[in-house]
Amino acid sequence: MADDLGDEWWENQAAGAASSPGASDGEGGDTDVTQQETAPVPALSKETQQPKECFLIQPRETKEDATKTRKRRKKKITDVLAKSEPKPGTPEDLQKLMQDYYSSRRAVIELEELNLPDTCFLKANDLTHSLSSYLKEICPKWVKLRKNHSEKKSVVMLIICGSASRALELIRSMTAFRGDSKVIKLFAKHIKVQEQVKMLEKRVVHLGVGTPGRIKELIKQGGLNLNPLKFLVFDWNWRDQKLRRMMDIPEIRKEVFELVEMGVLSLCKSGSLKLGLF
Repeated sequence: MADDLGDEWWENQAAGAASSPGASDGEGGDTDVTQQETAPVPALSKETQQPKECFLIQPRETKEDATKTRKRRKKKITDVLAKSEPKPGTPEDLQKLMQDYYSSRRAVIELEELNLPDTCFLKANDLTHSLSSYLKEICPKWVKLRKNHSEKKSVVMLIICGSASRALELIRSMTAFRGDSKVIKLFAKHIKVQEQVKMLEKRVVHLGVGTPGRIKELIKQGGLNLNPLKFLVFDWNWRDQKLRRMMDIPEIRKEVFELVEMGVLSLCKSGSLKLGLF
């Protein structure tokens, strides 16, 4: 009986030792960990491989591409004129502008009737003249002409420009030429057309400086008679802050051509009126 109890006690001790934590942390446990660490990772098959991220590199935009994609900007007259050297106006320039303006509005036969005779043109300014020196050159007998002029509601010489401010500038710059001549401002700024009609009716005027729009209006209202007119000078070569000449502005160009048709053309053809390009 004692032997049986002793055998049972030894068996229990052996079983307890086998199940204790020390036994599981022995040499056998270390071997398992080492095997897990050194074992090679099996390669993934093509079917199980993870997709790689791709980054597309955008090509650099060249100046050429930027120019193509950028919205095309219309060429302005200032862009063209800023790169070109100033050239004096010629009678051919005026003739061509008239033909271009009326080409879509008139028949071929009518266009021929709009041609100004070459004999009506005076020598154009070659960009070396002041206004006074130019007027003296084209009209050397000015003193005699103004003394013989006695008709009201008319002038001997008209100078046409693009704006009121330019008209004032021209009046100031012709002091050496005009002398005692009576000058009238023919533009719309701060001056009513009826006031100008009264001034023309009241006294004899020799020189008129103004814009084509107001001159047209005075002719329509009977305030200005063109028949005694001897010289018509266009302020052709002067450019404003935007480098535009008077005839580069569509509204002014239109009014000039309408004025030409209102009596200037017939006077030129009759030989009584001369044209100058300053």
